[in-house]
Amino acid sequence: MGENGALTSEQSKAILNAVDRQSGRKEILEAHLINEEEITDLPLVIGNRVTLLQDGPATYRAMYIAIRGAKDHINLETYILADDETGRQLTDLLIYKQHQGGQVNVIYDSVGSLSSPEAFFQRMTDHGINVVQFNPVNPLEAKKGWEVNRRDHRKLLITDGRIAFTGGINYSDVYSGGSFRHPTRRAGDNGIPWRDTHVRIEGPVVAQFQKLFLENWNEQKGPALSGRNYFPALEEKGTQIVRAIGTAPQTSPNPLYGVLTSALSHAQYSVHITNAYFVPDPQFISALQRTAMRGVDVKLILPSHSDFWAPLYAGRSHYSELLKAGVKIYERNAALLHAKTSVIDGVWSTVGSTNLDWRSFVHNYELNAVILGPEFGAQMEATFNRDLAASTRIEITTWSQRSVGSRFREFGARIWEYWL
Repeated sequence: MGENGALTSEQSKAILNAVDRQSGRKEILEAHLINEEEITDLPLVIGNRVTLLQDGPATYRAMYIAIRGAKDHINLETYILADDETGRQLTDLLIYKQHQGGQVNVIYDSVGSLSSPEAFFQRMTDHGINVVQFNPVNPLEAKKGWEVNRRDHRKLLITDGRIAFTGGINYSDVYSGGSFRHPTRRAGDNGIPWRDTHVRIEGPVVAQFQKLFLENWNEQKGPALSGRNYFPALEEKGTQIVRAIGTAPQTSPNPLYGVLTSALSHAQYSVHITNAYFVPDPQFISALQRTAMRGVDVKLILPSHSDFWAPLYAGRSHYSELLKAGVKIYERNAALLHAKTSVIDGVWSTVGSTNLDWRSFVHNYELNAVILGPEFGAQMEATFNRDLAASTRIEITTWSQRSVGSRFREFGARIWEYWL
């Protein structure tokens, strides 16, 4: 859909021409495009360049280059902004840019960043940065209704309204290591690196990400933002077709859930999902089962261990029913998996902050980029296969022989899965 409803004939032609320019699987891509347009009115935007980023070090390097190049403004929204080496490096750079004359605006989640002291954020404020605490834990600090269970899990950085970054990466030392080939080590958590995925986006769709940031800023009653060019004229930068999907608890039905389940239902060849917190609802479980039973290659890469035991075991409690339907399940080794990505038929991809759990789809503010096209899909498939090579397949015969202790933890975690 376009910004004001149904696509015009000119817009439809432009999108199909963009499809035509991309090699392979045109008919499959066109089918996904048509099916998705029937269930969402969020604009689909052509002419973008999307760069896939893997793990913290590569993502931070790309972000810092964009931040240093900003001249007008920097908008940042995150779940975790830690008072550690990574967080201080970022805030030092933001303060430097603020003193250079750009305006820096920051939204951080009060629960996700709970371990960071107030002085850490006050320092940014003292240097002129606009800082908003999302849904404060302390009800006396809330500027709107107190909604402590509603968390801002989005990760978004926008520089000058021209470059956007989104995905699963927060600002914390846990992302300081790489997780492919010879994983680099870091302090804490036995030195295990975190495996995550982000994207850098240029082109007309950046305006949609900017709109989502400003809507959230206004909803949280942040200070008035004026005097900056938040919506510059944006030229086409590439051939990628992108939809920005921001979700919130008050948005029903959840648009990302809708387009993802639709893509599953219309998958013809493959569904390859990598996700950190897999605690799906019955409808999503059924969608995976039906897709696998149609003969589609459905593969899930999930964590072998986690920073929180309950979601790990709640997810495992669903393994048996999925395995019996033909879903192939793998658990990632040698890294703590935090990525939230999917690639379907090699042409429909999404990267973002949304986990496949009740919390992401019901309670959180989340943000994903949906990218249509075989070029980016091929990159996603390559990354999926790299993770697959570092994973162990869960076989139904061995899974049925797991310990009583594991089954007990699965049972206990599943009781609370709605709140996980």
